[in-house]
Amino acid sequence: MRRLLPFPFLSGSLLIAWLLLNQTTAPGQVLLGCGLALLGPWILTLLQPPKGRIRRPGAIARLCWRVLLDIVRSNIAVARIILRPRPRDRTPGFVNIPLDLQDPYGLAVLACIITATPGTLWVNHDPATRVLMIHVLDLIEEGDWIRTIKNRYERLLQEIFE
Repeated sequence: MRRLLPFPFLSGSLLIAWLLLNQTTAPGQVLLGCGLALLGPWILTLLQPPKGRIRRPGAIARLCWRVLLDIVRSNIAVARIILRPRPRDRTPGFVNIPLDLQDPYGLAVLACIITATPGTLWVNHDPATRVLMIHVLDLIEEGDWIRTIKNRYERLLQEIFE
């Protein structure tokens, strides 16, 4: 059974998403959705993603809470920049952050966190030097950004994944 449905939850989710997007349960759409639900996870197994392991599930709640608060704060800060434009006060820039985090799933979560937070964007990660480059809308102090990423996110992600 595992050979036919390597990721049953993903297969079910794909079928439901397909039917919701097409807004019909016509037999043809159900058959097409079942085909996609069977084919999609099978193709994913060909990619051979590395096995992920969560070491401390309790840290996930703390991380989610921090991210939620930071997203709200960033939304307010970006709204202030947009609503009260002072071009001379705003200095966008790039920040290079040395990372200790190596787990691919941890890096993926960090990329989502940084990109989802208004005013910041994941630009590049060099796995050889383990340096992350982000773009910041309002760069005041580069050291503050390095400490924020390393202390607020990277440490918790290392607890969760490494």
